[in-house]
Amino acid sequence: MRDSANSGDSIQGRIEHAKDRALGAHHSRTTHGDELAEAAGGITGVLVGAGLGSAAGPVGTLLGGVAGALAGWWSGRAVAEAASTLSRADDAHYREHYESRPDRPADRSYEDVRGAYFLGQIASHNPNYLRREFADVEPELERGWEPQAPRHGSWESMKDYVREGYTRGQSRLDERARDARRQGLDDDGGRPEP
Repeated sequence: MRDSANSGDSIQGRIEHAKDRALGAHHSRTTHGDELAEAAGGITGVLVGAGLGSAAGPVGTLLGGVAGALAGWWSGRAVAEAASTLSRADDAHYREHYESRPDRPADRSYEDVRGAYFLGQIASHNPNYLRREFADVEPELERGWEPQAPRHGSWESMKDYVREGYTRGQSRLDERARDARRQGLDDDGGRPEP
């Protein structure tokens, strides 16, 4: 007998299917982080989001705060899975990007802006943002950033880093989709074609 909650027939099933298409199938056992993220999805507010991310240190607190401010997709399992796709190669790319910028602030290190890059890459996984340019999603990301601005810097000072993360995230999703098509997989493993 089919499980109607995950079959695609129910709203929850369609949401799970969209998450799987955007992030890849979730075959592993539910983690404590998944459970916290799912619980936070039903409770909005910056404080809940910040509490969710605080176990991951300053970057986690920043991302958790944005998730709490934006709610929806940002507060569920999908955002935790999107965050888990960040790699050492991504971190090295962003560090090089930051350190090669002649206009970078003298009083900020890469560690101070890392969360902005990560936010952009994670945002690229949001099913509502697929195939959308950064300029189209920027107002929502800015709204989520604003509660974090006093601690992490103004949106204006951080948006270029978020944009770089978003662009890299889109590129990585496109690569996954191309690889999946080459391998002949039914699930494209990334963003759907227009």
